Amino acid sequence: LNHPLIESSTLGRVSLIIAVLTSFRRKSGHTTEILRLLSCLSESYSPRHYIFADSDKMSEAKIRSFEQKRAEVFSNSQFTLDRIPRSREVRQSWTSSVVTTLYSILYSLPLTYKLKPDLILCNGPGTCVPVCISALLLGLLGIKRAIIVYVESICRVETLSLSGKILYYFSDYFIVQWPDLKEKYPKSVYLGRIV
Repeated sequence: LNHPLIESSTLGRVSLIIAVLTSFRRKSGHTTEILRLLSCLSESYSPRHYIFADSDKMSEAKIRSFEQKRAEVFSNSQFTLDRIPRSREVRQSWTSSVVTTLYSILYSLPLTYKLKPDLILCNGPGTCVPVCISALLLGLLGIKRAIIVYVESICRVETLSLSGKILYYFSDYFIVQWPDLKEKYPKSVYLGRIV
């Protein structure tokens, strides 16, 4: 994220929440994308707090491997792993999704309060919605304001993901990787392909 929108040098050390999720059907595409994005960040973005769905079996190994390699470069590398209930399963009905998402928000709120991140970086998984809503609530209550950066997945060429459609209105920075999306969503920032 070496972009004028987010200057790590002006923020000092940045506590970062990364919301990731592996979809059983996509073979950890969101995790791979977010780790590619994180590989560009300086050591100022520490500690990194990874949050993923409790049913996600693949992301933890990928994150641990990524962080192990990162520790070889940055000796002060710090990270945590946390799980939350999945807000929505693939093909889950919309009505029951409301209940599971509310449950996930309630579960995320104390975790977000404990971590009090400066920045939340997410890229499309449903897990990011409860985490971002929890952070927004903490900001509204005057407890801690977090910057929310949403990066829409590279595979979203013409339309936003469901998470993107929700967080478009709440994120501080909404980054798309295709010019057609920038035209449809004027608040977004088009940086080209970044993952």
